[in-house]
Amino acid sequence: MSEQAQPPAADTDPVSFGYEEVTPEEKTRRVGAVFSNVARKYDIMNDAMSVGMHRLWKDRFVRRVKPRPGEQILDMAGGTGDIAFRMAALGASVTVSDINQDMLDVGIERALQRGIDGLVWSCQNAESLSFGDRFFDGYTIAFGIRNVTRIDRALAEAYRVLKHGGRFYCLEFSTTEWPGFKELYDVYSHRLVPRLGQAIAGDADSYRYLIESIRRFPTMPAFEAMIREAGFVRTRVEPILGGAVAIHSGWKV
Repeated sequence: MSEQAQPPAADTDPVSFGYEEVTPEEKTRRVGAVFSNVARKYDIMNDAMSVGMHRLWKDRFVRRVKPRPGEQILDMAGGTGDIAFRMAALGASVTVSDINQDMLDVGIERALQRGIDGLVWSCQNAESLSFGDRFFDGYTIAFGIRNVTRIDRALAEAYRVLKHGGRFYCLEFSTTEWPGFKELYDVYSHRLVPRLGQAIAGDADSYRYLIESIRRFPTMPAFEAMIREAGFVRTRVEPILGGAVAIHSGWKV
């Protein structure tokens, strides 16, 4: 029998696309268009938007994951390979999955340019993975889960494909509560990031959505509760920059 922790949301329930409420099908389609549009400039924009800090956050994230040689790890929403490259360098066997083939194509090109081989690249929907039950030792997702149409289904699938004793790790934007910094961050993200998107990628709207999706994402405690509801235990939240970014983790026992 396939493992599943909690029943998923109904197909008819509306979901958020930035500040809009849309059907699940429309969100999936529009998110796909966003990432197809930004795929070629995704890594450059990450550097520009975070002033290079995303590299430090990803390094910290992988240190928390502690991938070991021979471990089978699924890097979901792995796109251009940033997390997978780091874990593969430590000896893990990594499957990179993303719902968007354009993002995966960029990742495959980057791997070839860097001489990185041994990765498995697989176009997959996080809500309905083709992998068998209890297949992976670890599941990682970085800056991707807020773009999933039904987050509860993605968490249920993460739980299903992990072995007993497997680890779930998520790196995601959240909302900082640092006095002063919160206001500055709001101004920067809402006003400047879309302009950067237009200047660098020729696409302000896609980056406006990405910022709005951060605002609509559950709070750190609420998302931790969702992880527990999916069946994970020993959940933990590690805020970075006062919660502007957070590492979420949990175990399957």
